[in-house]
Amino acid sequence: MDSAIQSAIPDFLELLGLDEEPVGLFYTDKQPEDGSFPKQCETPTREREQAGEIDWPGVFGKFSCVMRHILMARKQKKAAWFAADHFGCPGAAFWLGFIKPQTDTIINYISAGIPGWSEGELYCESPEALGQVFQGIDPRPAPKPYLVIKPLSLFTEDEEPELVIFFTRPEPLGGLHQLAFFVTNDPEVVQSPWASSCGTIVTWPLRYLSQGLNKAVTGGWDPSARKFFKVDELSFTVPYAMFQDMVARGKDSFLDREAWLKTVRKKIARSKQVWSKEK
Repeated sequence: MDSAIQSAIPDFLELLGLDEEPVGLFYTDKQPEDGSFPKQCETPTREREQAGEIDWPGVFGKFSCVMRHILMARKQKKAAWFAADHFGCPGAAFWLGFIKPQTDTIINYISAGIPGWSEGELYCESPEALGQVFQGIDPRPAPKPYLVIKPLSLFTEDEEPELVIFFTRPEPLGGLHQLAFFVTNDPEVVQSPWASSCGTIVTWPLRYLSQGLNKAVTGGWDPSARKFFKVDELSFTVPYAMFQDMVARGKDSFLDREAWLKTVRKKIARSKQVWSKEK
């Protein structure tokens, strides 16, 4: 990662009123030596499901949310990593690009449920409708064996994030939203499509990139993953190229004008005071 960008990040975060540095996401051939990662588990593909080869109780017995590992990485300043056999959540194996299509078991689990086993999460009205949604989302296949997410300060000179992910409450989030428009002049630059929380920080941003679109994605709406976000916190994910522009041009934007400095910054300070005791 460009050392000039890394050295400019603290001042950039101060402009936005952010106390926590963002994390970067990339795929790699090299398994991290340390970090937070799910237990090893059989890969739950549709083919193995149809052949009756998946031990679903065993898979769910090793369940751990992707966002939990990312939260650990944020708190402990280390990496979180995932792979086709270290996915944590069987649904996330799809969102992270390790399997495709999504399994019928997960489609039923997320929607109407499975008789005698799960009442369903009812995030979609029917398995049929959700199956069509998943088919349309069509995640980009993982280009390398390992997905790594870690604080930008931990990136070495030969590592470059594909995406940069902020975790923030609404006041700084408003600044990020406005800054994304400032550096792109695209009034639809910020998107917020439906997905799991890991889908909003991985799948959708990468999908836009694969389509040649320079888009930011707001996420963290998934009720099942809210336990791994701070109160009132959301995610904001941008392509690395957009992040570079934001860092380089932020000081010459509205962040140096009265509306931000005398109104929003005061609200950021009040927000920090309200949540200062939160662990």
